[in-house]
Amino acid sequence: MTHCVIAVLAHVDSGKTTLSEAILYKSGAIRKLGRVDHKDAFLDTDPIERDRGITIFSKQAVFEWGDTSFTLLDTPGHVDFSGETERTLSVIDAAILVVSATGGVQSHTRTLWRLLKRYGVPTIIFINKTDMPGADKGFALRSCQAMLSQGCVDMTAPRDELLDALSVTSESLMEEYLESGDISDDSIKHAVAAREVIPCFCGSALKLTGIEKLLDGLSSLVTLPKSADDFGAKVFKITDDGSGARLTHMRITGGTLSVRDTLTYTDKEGEEHSEKISRIRIYNGEKYQNTETALSGQVCAVIGLSACSIGQALGAAEESFAPVLEPVLTYAVILPEGVDEHVMLRTLKALEDEDPSLGAGFDEQTRQLYVSLMGEVQLEVLKRRISERFGIEATFGEGRIAYRETIEDTVMGAGHFEPLRHYAEVHLRLEPLPRGSGLVFDTECSTDQLAKNWQRLILTHLKERIHKGVLTRSPITDVKITLTAGRAHLKHTEGGDFRQATYRAVRQGLRYAKSVLLEPYYAFRLEIPAACVGRALTDIDTFGGTCEPPEAQGDEAVITGRAPVSALRFYHTEVAAYTKGLGRLFTNADGYDICKNPDEVIERIGYDPDSDTVNTADSVFCSHGAGHSVPWNEAKELMHIKDEPKKPLDEQAYETQSRAQSFVRRAAADEELMQIFERTYGKIERKENAKMHTPKDPPKSDNKKPRPVPKGPLYILVDGYNIIYSWDRLKKLADKSLDLARSELVNIMANYRGFMQSEYR
Repeated sequence: MTHCVIAVLAHVDSGKTTLSEAILYKSGAIRKLGRVDHKDAFLDTDPIERDRGITIFSKQAVFEWGDTSFTLLDTPGHVDFSGETERTLSVIDAAILVVSATGGVQSHTRTLWRLLKRYGVPTIIFINKTDMPGADKGFALRSCQAMLSQGCVDMTAPRDELLDALSVTSESLMEEYLESGDISDDSIKHAVAAREVIPCFCGSALKLTGIEKLLDGLSSLVTLPKSADDFGAKVFKITDDGSGARLTHMRITGGTLSVRDTLTYTDKEGEEHSEKISRIRIYNGEKYQNTETALSGQVCAVIGLSACSIGQALGAAEESFAPVLEPVLTYAVILPEGVDEHVMLRTLKALEDEDPSLGAGFDEQTRQLYVSLMGEVQLEVLKRRISERFGIEATFGEGRIAYRETIEDTVMGAGHFEPLRHYAEVHLRLEPLPRGSGLVFDTECSTDQLAKNWQRLILTHLKERIHKGVLTRSPITDVKITLTAGRAHLKHTEGGDFRQATYRAVRQGLRYAKSVLLEPYYAFRLEIPAACVGRALTDIDTFGGTCEPPEAQGDEAVITGRAPVSALRFYHTEVAAYTKGLGRLFTNADGYDICKNPDEVIERIGYDPDSDTVNTADSVFCSHGAGHSVPWNEAKELMHIKDEPKKPLDEQAYETQSRAQSFVRRAAADEELMQIFERTYGKIERKENAKMHTPKDPPKSDNKKPRPVPKGPLYILVDGYNIIYSWDRLKKLADKSLDLARSELVNIMANYRGFMQSEYR
């Protein structure tokens, strides 16, 4: 039997959990229908979910239809928990997007659609609540076509109408239809996999209508990925089973996983782990079944992995996308009496393992614990989880906007770290990227200059840290950071040296760059009486937002648009006031954009980058046998590698240029060394026309034996002390630090060795 993983997604109150119940009931997986309002839904098992009547945590259920075994993942619909929804998208084969026939496509529906598009997930739309008063299936379908995709097709339409609708979704389907007058099931299936066709079904989950057609569509329209022979898995969730066991939830993408298998992986701190699987569970609601082996395509929870993180790829699985949705608010944690900051931070970090969007941390400058969240509902849930699970009654300060920073121009940054018996130098190029790109890391450093293992280490250090900006100490985003050059010492370089040099290089680049402050934005949908449109449009303009022309729907008007979170955060109370309770505001996160009042925000936060010793841009150089700090704006002249900003080259061109520069550099060193030898030991006289090579056939002599031809490697003996004080460049360094001059000579001789193919001691 083949295995298929699907997820059900929707805007809150669209009937998503009710649809999941209907699917499980119709397939025979459950015998009794549960309801959200009755607090007995099969998949809403957490007490917090039942009390609030919303899905907060994604849950798993297993059912069969036809010859396929399905794993259904029910995801949260509330925008505050959309991070939980996004994390499931990397492990599913298809998604069911639920749209209400009474409301059509909502603001959060469009966010979910963008996520499905980013992850390339084939999608089936179920238009729900067709039995409700005011339901309009045609309106809902048209809103899907207008706001989501023109490929949305009503699969329940008569055959002729269906073929006409399918034929206009792609060129290949149009050609097939014109040639044969029909479209094959395989062609439709391929179009669905390519997201050219979005099959739409309709019905009522509560009344169990349209469910069987939806299940038939899942079985016939979803293309399952080919199973790989080598083991691979993707981690999408971490939970605690209630008894202290850490559960790592994963989708097996290839091969099999068995109890007592050993998995080797690297955690997010760069540390390698090799751990044995002690148990494998297949969950169905809150119940589970132990199994000896999980097969390709199955979703399971394993015990035994202590440091796996959400989003991690194991074995041969491919890495997942970085999350798109980010928290927009930051809350200070107020410590309860008797609880110190270390205990509280451990508590928050344990919860952050299960929900990476939590963003728990400790600000060393302000000595303040904080968490990053999507909204007030998530905050209330967090308080309750801390209380019930850890027995701590935590409180939080007022939420602050979570700003981000980026750069406007391309700059170079360098970091040098050289206290006594340590050495590392890193050069980076920082380039701005389009909004929503996040951070991208790359290297174009030649292996002739810096070994590959050191380059990989530098990239690890770039990825492991949240790099802070220089305007407000907010995390940076939308920047590409490229390693352009680096240097290690043959004896004194350790891994931690490159961590320090890398952090300082990023920071120096940011100090040189023109930084830009970004603030989070909401996409909004405002439903108000038509008489209030003027007030609403004035407010949106005042907020610095943008919107589409209002759409009239009877006595109401609907305005959709985009505005800063800072403006819309409490706007729902104003809407309720000026519409006398008749207006509704729906919002969801919509990325970051340029801050409307940066000067005011920067002044209010009052961040001084020069006094931030945790995120310093200064470098450390060695002088007189000890390390000393050099300010970031003075360190450039002291760097051992000299570079200038340059455009990135393609890989082949860069390698060619790098080899040419290396040859010239070594040849220059050869000539310079010869000049110093002659200044130190006198000019080396050669006979006229003498050749600088050993003859292959030594001349014969009747009186003397032939001179033996040297064999083996060529060694060059260098008097380091005399060379240093005979070479102006090294002598200047020696005046500051003999160790520094000695290190530079070793580097020169290493280059000379590579050029001459000789050995050195």
